[in-house]
Amino acid sequence: GLHSLCGIISILVCSVLYSQSQGFCGSYEEKRKQYDMYGEDGLKEGHHSSHNDIFSSFFGDFGFMFGGNRQQQDRNIPRGNDIILDLEVTLEEVYSGNFVEVVRNKPVAKEAPGKRKCNCRQEMRTTQLGPGRFQMTQETVCDECPNVKLVNEEKTLEVEIEQGVRDEMEYPFIGEGEPHVDGEPGDLRFRIKVLKHPVFERRGDDLYTNVTISLVEALVGFEMDIVHLDGHKVHIVRDKITKPGARMWKKGEGLPNFDNINIRGSLIITFDVEFPQTQLDDQQRDGVRLLLKQDSVQKVYNGLQGY
Repeated sequence: GLHSLCGIISILVCSVLYSQSQGFCGSYEEKRKQYDMYGEDGLKEGHHSSHNDIFSSFFGDFGFMFGGNRQQQDRNIPRGNDIILDLEVTLEEVYSGNFVEVVRNKPVAKEAPGKRKCNCRQEMRTTQLGPGRFQMTQETVCDECPNVKLVNEEKTLEVEIEQGVRDEMEYPFIGEGEPHVDGEPGDLRFRIKVLKHPVFERRGDDLYTNVTISLVEALVGFEMDIVHLDGHKVHIVRDKITKPGARMWKKGEGLPNFDNINIRGSLIITFDVEFPQTQLDDQQRDGVRLLLKQDSVQKVYNGLQGY
């Protein structure tokens, strides 16, 4: 019964916190006398309006031991699921930025005829069985809300593709996810997927590309333009021998940095050399030897050393 429970609580609290709780123990004795004389109504006319308040005066914020706080329970608002959609973007869009419109059919809750149970929760009920005897039980309590149905509505969302955006980055749209009839909708997140490009390969903020030149160009030099992602031309001049696999760095011709678009990576160009398809006759071979004046170099070595 309540007397036995309160007696145990009084002994435990007073023995552990005696120096700080004389006023507390005294106030308990007054509450007990008040209850014995006037019953539950006597407590209601005093400083306490319910049995939960009696327990809260003993335990303070630890009221969850006796069913919890209604305000705390109401904070657990149900939420719909998040939706993650892959958004494919081109390397041109990563370089220059863009705005992309996405049309989505979104389920929206609309009022429907009838009523439904909602906001269901567990609450503690106290029933008086007799003088000094009470029973605490847990019950499921629901509110009554208007009935709803989900209707698809077409909605256009605008996604800003920022310059230098990285693969797998996400753009969130708060509240645009799956709805929940008794709570809040989830979020919609667009996950960036950068498409492969036929000319350029991305590595961080740097761009890589390959240029194939002829054997003549490799020997005597050449001049050419590379059309960049936004259409501007990168001019290349070589006035010396270009070996197969040689690389050229063009600083500032890479992608803009996502955190600071004023900083750009480099464009790294790797040169391939295409040899003639036709075979040389004896006279041409002698002419090449005479022209190049290069001795034979037949060196055998471990070309993969260090890899």
